[in-house]
Amino acid sequence: MTLITQPHFEAADDFYEALIDAHRDLPADQSHALNAKLVLLLANHVGSLAVLREALAAARASMLGEPAPGSASETNATPAS
Repeated sequence: MTLITQPHFEAADDFYEALIDAHRDLPADQSHALNAKLVLLLANHVGSLAVLREALAAARASMLGEPAPGSASETNATPAS
């Protein structure tokens, strides 16, 4: 199984709204804890360590402004001189 990075879930806007609602009125520490619990619940649902590692690498790369490991943009990148 490989990580699906293209839009793949139903009702994306509805999910986003539910996510925002789940955070509503929570102080920052509880909001961060909610995110951590959500990540662990979804990681348990995915189950595959390889896919989870790929997701972690892709998320980290996006925070650093880099292409996700194994992505087409990384694969087609020109090597630095």
